[in-house]
Amino acid sequence: MTTAFITLGLFDIIDILLVALLLYQVYMLIKGTVAINIFVGLSLFYLMWLLVLALNMQLLSSILGKFIGVGVIALIIVFQQEIRRFLLLLGSKYDLSQRFNLNNVFALDDSAVREKEIKSIISACEHMSKTKTGALIVIGKNTDLQSYAETGQILKARVSKNLLESLFFKNSPLHDGAVIFANNRLLAARCILPVTDNTNIPGSLGLRHRAAIGMTQATDSHVITVSEETGNISYVMGGNIKVRISTIELRKFLEGDFSGFIV
Repeated sequence: MTTAFITLGLFDIIDILLVALLLYQVYMLIKGTVAINIFVGLSLFYLMWLLVLALNMQLLSSILGKFIGVGVIALIIVFQQEIRRFLLLLGSKYDLSQRFNLNNVFALDDSAVREKEIKSIISACEHMSKTKTGALIVIGKNTDLQSYAETGQILKARVSKNLLESLFFKNSPLHDGAVIFANNRLLAARCILPVTDNTNIPGSLGLRHRAAIGMTQATDSHVITVSEETGNISYVMGGNIKVRISTIELRKFLEGDFSGFIV
């Protein structure tokens, strides 16, 4: 009677699937960045250490083992930005303080306010697109954007078409940088955003678009850009960008309809 060399139970299968999912999420997090090259290098280093152990090369395996022994600390140092981004997105997705906030429980219907904001943003973007006025508009979701707002000028103003166009007017002292919307307010202007290190971004997209992508990688916010060179409107979410969108598509995005989103 023979017995199976490997036995798999239900929890073993679940364990394998969870590890596979974790590895996939790590890959998606570092895909297209310089971190993927570092990850490949560390993986090759680990495989070389296993090969040296199998060949019983004691001196070399001992030297490599010293580096492997501090591997976790080295990974934290090397991938600190990616780890920070992952924890930020995880915390934003499961933000219990936002889900059980008393202000949300007793809040009145603000659909009229949102509709007014949407119309103001669309009208401003449409006009800035025609005049080729560069714009960078961050729309906050769950992540607290106060630290980014503090890099610019705090406003806490009501959203309006005229205000947006005035802020991004080329002679305005606040035109350089991004404006941030949060909690139905234009929170700040002239804000500095993190620039993505993704190496696969087309050369036709400039620094404004790279900052938009970087912001959506670091937070769960969505970003609208208007190109100063072409006047094209783009929408960015989750590190992905859709360029040359129409005002109809922009309205769908602002209303939360992402069914037609194409990377």
